[in-house]
Amino acid sequence: MKRNLTIFLLALFVATFLSACAPTEERFPYRWVRMSRSLNSDSDVDEIGEIARIASEHGLNGMMLSASFSQIDGQPPEYFTRLARVKEICDGYGIEIVPIFLSAGYGSGLSYDKNLAAGLPVNEALFVAQEKQAVLEPDHEVEVVNGGFENYQGDEVRGYSSPSKLGDVVVRDQEVSKEGRFSLRFENFGKYPRESGRLKQAVRVHPYRAYVLSCWMKTEGMDPGRPFSLGHIRFEVLGVPDGRRLQYHDPEVPTETDWMRVSVGFNSWNYEEVEFSIGAWTGENGRFWIDDLQINEVGLVNVLRRPGTPVVVRGEKSETVYEEGKDYAQIVDPNLNHRFDHEGPAIELLSKSRIRKGERLRVSWYHSMTLYQRQVSVCMSEPKLYDIWRSQVQLVAEKLAPKKYFLSMDEIRAGGSCAACKARNLPMGEILGDCATKQYQMIREANPQAEVFIWSDMFDPHHNGQQDEGEYYYLVDGRFNGAWKHIPKDMVIGVWGRRVKTKNLEHFSQLGFKTIAAAYYDTDDLDNVDAWLEALESTPGSLGIMYTTWLDKYELLGDFGDLISQRFDH
Repeated sequence: MKRNLTIFLLALFVATFLSACAPTEERFPYRWVRMSRSLNSDSDVDEIGEIARIASEHGLNGMMLSASFSQIDGQPPEYFTRLARVKEICDGYGIEIVPIFLSAGYGSGLSYDKNLAAGLPVNEALFVAQEKQAVLEPDHEVEVVNGGFENYQGDEVRGYSSPSKLGDVVVRDQEVSKEGRFSLRFENFGKYPRESGRLKQAVRVHPYRAYVLSCWMKTEGMDPGRPFSLGHIRFEVLGVPDGRRLQYHDPEVPTETDWMRVSVGFNSWNYEEVEFSIGAWTGENGRFWIDDLQINEVGLVNVLRRPGTPVVVRGEKSETVYEEGKDYAQIVDPNLNHRFDHEGPAIELLSKSRIRKGERLRVSWYHSMTLYQRQVSVCMSEPKLYDIWRSQVQLVAEKLAPKKYFLSMDEIRAGGSCAACKARNLPMGEILGDCATKQYQMIREANPQAEVFIWSDMFDPHHNGQQDEGEYYYLVDGRFNGAWKHIPKDMVIGVWGRRVKTKNLEHFSQLGFKTIAAAYYDTDDLDNVDAWLEALESTPGSLGIMYTTWLDKYELLGDFGDLISQRFDH
């Protein structure tokens, strides 16, 4: 009996000793830095290598790398030489590369086929047949009141709800104009609230038509544009009365230019009235002028030709649906670029066409559009997109053999409107979840053991995955509510934002997802990182944190790594 007790106590001692000597599981094992380079030059390799060195010396172990992976199968040989060198450098520093790509929101796949863009519908636009072609004839012209800024009443610009009066920011200029006697000059906008420099007016439109908002513009001494922005001037179009954003765009206007025509497109959706605004958005210095402001309905600009975006040409009286290739030539926009800076094609009538001169046609189609700054989303319901993505995944797997992949599925600001989406009869949350699941499956085909990460916002009811009726997300036809129900539970969610997202972390943790925090966001200190770390400590399933800079601001990277090590490794 004593002998058995002695053996038991010895075994217990050995087990306890071995347990104490065994390495403990590292808290928050994923400690990453975000890096983005095109690999178009050798300097990109050097810069990635320097960041990998700093990260390694300060306790970080991973790099979420954006390096043109969404165009990887169209890259020249020197790209792959540089990519191999990047992998060698990162391996040498013990920095794991986590490739990020496959973005529905930012047009991954459009470099292969521009027609894969999300489509907005134009319904029953009027075209009238001439001798050899049919051209657009708007049902009614959009009336912009005082678009030339020639009429004033005291210190007010007639026809505009804002500004309430002319002053230090919006000024009537009697010496500089493009058309007529006057223009409007915007200046001193850095000294006043943003709304002080906005010109607004509501106009009547026809539902489900394509329009161009345009004006002449001249600039002088403007500040350079911010990263992720084209400048400090913003064009916006809202639906009336609910304020849905139909356009939200910073046009490409040089900081210093003589008069140039600036054009921004929008789709009227189901609205009969919209409110447009033009004005200063950010920046402190310089001034700009606008003149001859117009809104015009346009025809087949950026018409999309894919299975999910059919074109229908119908006789208004006869109800005959005419045939492409028989009654009219194939309709294609040769200048398809998702911008409204060019004319759309006419409908070319063929020699044996049944369409007669003078016949009124009702034409329906889908068009793409650039939103925000340079953003064009792709259609998540078009099968060809997944063939492109699969080839990209396979090539990334071949060249990098990563153990982790990050899906760049954030800020999907258009979708659900085309025939391909409508035919599925699914809510947008389910369409999104299905898309992300297919991406996950492609990765698992390439590496069955791969760990898959994805951005949080579109799957988060506290962020862009709205859950309330009546909420709109840009040009999405529907809501992303419930998308989190339709993705694999072993995906790791990358929760992001300038501010700490405690309730967002909790949302995913309660559903059984593991998380990683995208912290920092280009501030001048690491104060928000401390707050993120506190939130992670109280959130079950948190795996780590990432130094997330979008402005290449790496000065605090070393301190970031030290802060994590000091907090969790001692």
